Amino acid sequence: MSLPLEDLFNDVIGKSMRGLSLSEAEVAAKAGVSAEAIAAAKGGAVDDVVLAKIAPVLGLDGASLITMAHNGWMPDAVNLPGLAQFNTTYHDMTVNAYLMWDEQTKNAVAFDTGADAQPMIDFIKENGLTLTQIFITHTHPDHILDLANLSGDGLVPAHVHVKESCAGAKTFSLDEKPAWKVGSLQIEPRSTWGHSKGGITYVVSGLARTVAIVGDALFASSMGGGMVSFAEALATNRKEIFSLADETVICPGHGPLTTVGEEKAHNPFYPEYKA
Repeated sequence: MSLPLEDLFNDVIGKSMRGLSLSEAEVAAKAGVSAEAIAAAKGGAVDDVVLAKIAPVLGLDGASLITMAHNGWMPDAVNLPGLAQFNTTYHDMTVNAYLMWDEQTKNAVAFDTGADAQPMIDFIKENGLTLTQIFITHTHPDHILDLANLSGDGLVPAHVHVKESCAGAKTFSLDEKPAWKVGSLQIEPRSTWGHSKGGITYVVSGLARTVAIVGDALFASSMGGGMVSFAEALATNRKEIFSLADETVICPGHGPLTTVGEEKAHNPFYPEYKA
């Protein structure tokens, strides 16, 4: 499945300005450009000189931001046996959910439900899999809308961080150091909050490559908006996602699959990893 990037370069600019509580006038003064130029960039106007000047003010990598503006990069396609992505429509956008399974036992685990879990349910039946657990990255509606259907009204246990409790799911606390094993799959939760108050990244080993199901913590070339805390969203991503091996597959809540190495090289929000 080939999906477009979730965000455009001006979405990245807007998220940074909101997260840092900077007005157009403030960014203009710090960058040495006009407020009109900032407004134009936020509106999608591509001016490499302006983007290069405002990037450091916003904590962004200028070269990566300019590459985004020119549609100059997409992550490589990922084909990993035992991992499937499901993309469904929610209002005017799309949202991802994921299925992983152990080839020997055919036991499977789901991550989020998307807006419609039926494609995942059909895939499970068609491939002779058994859904044993459901893991929720965060409880924004687009990610849990079809939980009752996917879980069979609670027959399949669902797990969610205690700060984001929701109907139909059991809560867990990271203080308990929880982990789950399903066949060859080992699942470890990590705190990547900031976009939401209890956002979780699930790091899964047992396939040919490690997989991180990140929800809306990180997107290819972008990240979720810091709706609770922009600073913590940046910090927890750095601590819990960017510390993983470069070949780790990142499964975001929106947009295409990517990898830790690709995001180090191309994500404007993380300039410190650039060569």
